[in-house]
Amino acid sequence: MEPNVRFWITERQSFIQRFLQWTELLDPTNLVLSIEKIEKSRQLLLTNEDASRGDLEDKRIQEAWKRSLSTVHPDNSRLIPGPFRPAALLPFTAPTLFLSMLPVKNLKSMILPQASFYTYSTVFNIVNGNASYDRRAYESLLLGAGVIVSSTFLGLFPRLLQVRLSMNSILSRDVIPVIILAQLSGMNVIASRSLEPVRGIEVMDKEGNVIGYSRKAGTKAVKDTATSRVVLFGTSAFIPEVFAYFFKRTQFFLQNPWSLWTLKLSCTILVMGLMVPVSFSVFPQIGRIQCSELEKEIQSATEETELFYNRGV
Repeated sequence: MEPNVRFWITERQSFIQRFLQWTELLDPTNLVLSIEKIEKSRQLLLTNEDASRGDLEDKRIQEAWKRSLSTVHPDNSRLIPGPFRPAALLPFTAPTLFLSMLPVKNLKSMILPQASFYTYSTVFNIVNGNASYDRRAYESLLLGAGVIVSSTFLGLFPRLLQVRLSMNSILSRDVIPVIILAQLSGMNVIASRSLEPVRGIEVMDKEGNVIGYSRKAGTKAVKDTATSRVVLFGTSAFIPEVFAYFFKRTQFFLQNPWSLWTLKLSCTILVMGLMVPVSFSVFPQIGRIQCSELEKEIQSATEETELFYNRGV
């Protein structure tokens, strides 16, 4: 069995345990791990099937799990490219999220931040989604390009109305863009991983044996991940706006108007730094689904009452 799958199946963790686990996996040093170190860690885990992440006495095994879980895709055992590992989500999206929420001067100034944000989000979702179903490279390329263009257009639409209609109320300037950003983040996951509910993803028993491909499991995996993205980016965009609203009424801001940018950028990074592990921890990495909820052909192929699938990040 793939070590990462074995870990997430056997380690039945609570939300707090998953949160603490992700704070380790999101260590920025995981972005620059050499292939040699990762391969050594994987070899250690493959030759020690009883290795437990809870074995506090063996630091080598702890480090091996950390490297493996943060850099290797559980479905195909392939190395995740550095810029799209889970630890890269914060440094790559926080700046573009901050720029996307700045007051609009003209529409041209918003195109690059919006396009950058949704381009990275789309590729991240495709790379870290479930990879157990058959797909060709051109399918992912065409799907990703379509999702990027549509997400960017929809993200710019409320800003276009704001500029053309000269709307400057709190609702149109601050509230609506946050709501649309949160909803588009979830829709981006659904669209970029839309092949999973159509073709089905692998479901397996507790031993890692593949029972079949389930469209219902694919739908659940995409839905849960989309929900976690709404929570992540919605909260990360909303809280800085609230702080900025009250900060603009202070004497300090009146004397130092430039400090608003510093506050919003710092607040965005801090809030998102907390929300990334929270959003990854809301649902287990390896999801569980009752066999009775799956297709009849899968039910007839096993006597298990509960099956497992990779939710994706």
